[in-house]
Amino acid sequence: MTKIKVGVVRGGPSSEYDVSLKTGGEVLKHLPDNYHGHDVLVAKNSDWHLNGFLKTPAQIFNSVHGGVEVVFNAMHGEFGEDGKAQQIFESFNVPYTGSGVIPSFLAMQKHLARDLFLKSGLKIPRGFVFYKDDFDGLDAEDCAREVFNSMAPPWVAKSAGAGSSLGVSVCQTFPELIEGIQLAADFGRTVLVEEHIKGKEATCGILEDFRGENHYALPVVEIMPPENKFSICPAGFDNATKIMIEEIAKIAHQALGCRHYSRADFIVSPRGVYLLEVNTLPGLTSESLLPKAAAAAGLEFPQLLDHLIKLALTPPLAGLTKV
Repeated sequence: MTKIKVGVVRGGPSSEYDVSLKTGGEVLKHLPDNYHGHDVLVAKNSDWHLNGFLKTPAQIFNSVHGGVEVVFNAMHGEFGEDGKAQQIFESFNVPYTGSGVIPSFLAMQKHLARDLFLKSGLKIPRGFVFYKDDFDGLDAEDCAREVFNSMAPPWVAKSAGAGSSLGVSVCQTFPELIEGIQLAADFGRTVLVEEHIKGKEATCGILEDFRGENHYALPVVEIMPPENKFSICPAGFDNATKIMIEEIAKIAHQALGCRHYSRADFIVSPRGVYLLEVNTLPGLTSESLLPKAAAAAGLEFPQLLDHLIKLALTPPLAGLTKV
């Protein structure tokens, strides 16, 4: 039987380069036997490589010249997760895993995603959005004063367009808020300051077209404090809370127009369940939360990869931008 040629794209120019290498490595290692994995490395300087050799995207993705048949997008953060890489895949009409151009962009721009979540009736932290001026930059003190006069501390300052936890600060005082805004501005043009919701952290993955459901919610994972260095799956929340988290994750996935899979992050507090953000390309390393949740649902890692690749290869989703 001829094996399907899967290009596992990893690396990229983002600050999450190392994590992406691990995700891509795990995917290559655990691909089922019916696939032939090809290591597609995007260097930090944006050079493309195929199985260790310098290549152009056309040489990698053009099926006429023997390119890969489907892409498993294992990148994280800027370029790989914000729609830019997706545009390249679509320009060669090669199917790929994960969300399309527009949903990827929206999810990475947290302030835009917030607007969609609010329109969908979801509870999110109160927040302020500030934009850097092309010439004058950002007056962090003025921004901090606007927040200070409207919301009590603590606050969370972050770059609205950066991946992972880069440039994120929990601020307790006015001077700390100024510093947090300045730091966030170093990572992008848009700064988001939100109220800090105290509670338990949770996450919930969504997998499309699984077990007869268009949007299947994987078991909720409770993320313990960093000092404990572990997570609980399934989470220890009461059944009503877990059902609420699952439903919100489904709504958020659809509000952004995501496809194939996603992972939503939450804070569960006495004030309710708050949606923080949606990750369109969750990590797939041995320590990552989505594979752990899938395993708890009876879906081992190679089966998860097989399902995602089949979703990418199934028309009409393959190669299309879902909006």
